[in-house]
Amino acid sequence: MSTTPISTPAPNAGGHREAAYLDADHPISPGEIAIGVILGRTSEFFDYFVFAIAAVLVFPALVFPFADPLVGTLYSFAIFALAFIARPVGSAIFMEIDRRHGREVKLTIALVLLGSATVVMGFLPGYDQVGLLSVLILSVARVAQGLALGGVWDGLASLLSLNAPENRRGWYAMIPQLGAPLGLIVASLLFAYFRATLSQSDFFEWGWRYPFFVAFAINVVALFARLRMVSTPQFERLFASRDLQPSPLVPTLREEGRNIVIGAFIPLASFAMFHMVTVFPLSWVVLQTDSSPTRFLVFESIGAALGVLAIVASGVLADLYGRRALLSVSAGAIAAFSGFAPQLLGGGTLGEISYVVIGFLILGISFGQSSGAVASNFDGHRRYTSSALTSDIAWLLGAGFAPFVALVLASSFGIAAAGGYLLSGAVVTLVALAANRTLASRT
Repeated sequence: MSTTPISTPAPNAGGHREAAYLDADHPISPGEIAIGVILGRTSEFFDYFVFAIAAVLVFPALVFPFADPLVGTLYSFAIFALAFIARPVGSAIFMEIDRRHGREVKLTIALVLLGSATVVMGFLPGYDQVGLLSVLILSVARVAQGLALGGVWDGLASLLSLNAPENRRGWYAMIPQLGAPLGLIVASLLFAYFRATLSQSDFFEWGWRYPFFVAFAINVVALFARLRMVSTPQFERLFASRDLQPSPLVPTLREEGRNIVIGAFIPLASFAMFHMVTVFPLSWVVLQTDSSPTRFLVFESIGAALGVLAIVASGVLADLYGRRALLSVSAGAIAAFSGFAPQLLGGGTLGEISYVVIGFLILGISFGQSSGAVASNFDGHRRYTSSALTSDIAWLLGAGFAPFVALVLASSFGIAAAGGYLLSGAVVTLVALAANRTLASRT
């Protein structure tokens, strides 16, 4: 990873860069920013996958024992979606905190809220103990997670992108995306370990709770690591010099609304694919096949490791051929995958492995370049808030309801129908890429 010190523009340089270190004794390198980005994203995605896996393996029986397994899983996926609905609201609230009290205060409150909500889930009583209060507690905690996720946007990913060498923009764009497969690997292996080593009664009594407590510990480590970076004078000046400061919400939406919408639709194929190789197949294996969920979690962790390699490869390919070309090709690959791959889930061990391996390789190439595809379109002083809102809306549209919709379609019309859902995401991405190209040519 490059450790070339970052040069920053002089305050009155009219947008032109001049080589000037923020601190002669400690110039900031892209590598330092990348470490903070990876730590933050990994902790967020670990929380994300711990809930997603529990939504399949635990909550249907613990919180919704009055429903059959399919309906109970759908109820769990509905609660899963609440965080994505709450996330844009969280961004609006925490951007105001950022404007009034600073990035350090915002991050501290957001990560404490995220960790607290996760711990509450770890102590969640079942329906047999407290009735519908169990559903309410889980729902409120999930909304709190969503609000907190809207507040953990620290701008480091945008800072990394803006300070990447011109010929390595694709390489640095993929770095924040590494947090997703890394978080999945840890979450999957933790659940697989407890499923494999504990009796069923012990797993449902206490074993499933342990990953939620680990998530809290990881959040604490990530909090201190990120605060140690963003609160330093060097980083504060660097954020300011790059116009990465919160802007008022309404003017931002008025000025950048079109770019935000296009930016939210561009990664739709990647985000739909994201759930089609992680959360949805686990639910299908549990509900519709005789395969072991533990074994499939191990398959997913292996697939995620391959996904890490594919994400890294996306950085190299994007620098060689361009990000837009890579996103277009990968959207086409996702469309092709949607036509044949879902049927592999019913093909036993070989089919499941094939589905996971092919899926994660395609996902890694696509997901590695899906973040911030239109960030350069944003006006400089609105980039920080615009990028956060784009990410929130993209996850809401592309991922929030994906497990629920895919499972409804597959259970009602057959597994091929889930492929149709994935195909629609690929089509929307291609249309959004074309719209972004047209918009860029007019400016």
